[in-house]
Order: sequence, then C-alpha cells, then structure tokens
Amino acid sequence: MFKKCEGIVIRTNDYGESNKIVTIYSRELGKVGLMARGAKKPSSRLASVTQLFTYGYFFIQAGSGMGTLHQGEVISSMRSIREDIFTTAYASYILELTDKATENNKPNPFLFELLHQTIHYMNEEYDAEILTFIYEMKMLNVLGLHPTLNECAVCHQGEGTFHFSIREGGFICHRCLEKDPYHLKISPMTVKLLRLFYYIDLKRLGSISVKPETKKQLKFVIDQYYEEYSGLFLKTKRFLNQMESLKQSLSDEK
Repeated sequence: MFKKCEGIVIRTNDYGESNKIVTIYSRELGKVGLMARGAKKPSSRLASVTQLFTYGYFFIQAGSGMGTLHQGEVISSMRSIREDIFTTAYASYILELTDKATENNKPNPFLFELLHQTIHYMNEEYDAEILTFIYEMKMLNVLGLHPTLNECAVCHQGEGTFHFSIREGGFICHRCLEKDPYHLKISPMTVKLLRLFYYIDLKRLGSISVKPETKKQLKFVIDQYYEEYSGLFLKTKRFLNQMESLKQSLSDEK
C-alpha cells in the first residue's frame, strides 16, 4: 500500500554500501522507519530528501515491517540550521528527544506541529536555546510527566512567592520551603517563563528576550527535572552541553 506523508527526517543510519534507514516523524503516521535504497549515492533521487532536518513529502510503501521510501519532495532543507554549529546542536537534540520519547506508528498531529514549528523557527534564526526550553517543557506531557506549575505542589495555594522543588515535582511556595530543603531558588521571571513555556501556543511566539542569568536558571531547572523523571540519557544532550560550555568560554574571552 502506497502512502503520502508530510514529515521531518529525525534520524538516519547507513545500511550497506548505498542504502539508508531513515526515520521520519510524520503528521499522518507518527514515527516511521523507512528503507531508502540507494540514498547514499549522490546521484540518487532520494539523496536530498533523506538528509537530517529535511521537511517534505514522503511517498512510502507501508507493510507489516519496515516501510520503503520510494520518492520524496523537499519542502525545506532547513539550510540555516546546518550552517550554524550551535543551531545544529540544539536542533539535533530536539530530533533525538522526539525519537526517544515516541513509539512507532502512533500519530500525534499536535506533536508534529510542535516539532515542525520549532525546527522552522530555528531555521529562521530565532533564539535556539529558548526554543529548546519551550520544546522540553511541552514534551513533558508526551513523556507522561505533569509538573505542578499553577500552584504550590505542597499546599496547593495559587498565590505566593514560588521556587522549584524537584522532589515535589513543581513549584513550591514560600510557606512550604522547609518541606524541601533542597528546593531550587529561582527568580519570579523564571517562574513566569516556566509556566509560559509549558502552556504557550508556539505559533503565537513573538520576540522573547531573556537575560543570561534567567536562561541559566531555566536550563538548570529543566535539566534537573528531566534527569530525575524522564529516564532519558541522550548523546545529543551531552554534546549540546559541551557546545554551550564552549560558547560560554568564547563569550568570556571577549
């Protein structure tokens, strides 16, 4: 059975001398693995459509096992992402997070839109670090995680000064801080942005300017939460952390 899918290439693996196994996340079918025969050959009609980050239409033959990619049509190669090593690192992490957090053949049109919009904004040179924070917050639901961000996770009061408790799984107010002596002290702006990033419709994202100290707090909270609850240990995350350290070193030298 032949099908046409709108999708994004999220993983590629060489197979033999000339073939590739390509994983796409599609609007219609969710995550699917496809055999792309001859795709490693520069002259192949599949060469361009099987590059990482590529957004396009994929014409596939689906079966009980792995499908076959017969042809494709590139809508966007996401060229700007490839031309910047830091943006490449953020985008690669987004793709691996999507891959590891999803099962094959389970469509999720909301997640497809989120992935497409995030990669598109990165290609348009929006702040890739902020986009990554938003994506991480929104992926929590996909992972079955639901942090408490509208009230105190202990007393359930909606008013107060909040910090973050990894142990309690969300915000903790000034009245309950002694319940978790290891709570993470964060600024009111970090509280606001964590909540915003979790709920925002990415299509409505405008210009967001975030101070370096606030970014540092956002990264620390999100990283700690993922480490405690997600069960994911991603190679691209380690590489991204190395790239961020390099970026900070270059900034300090100026």
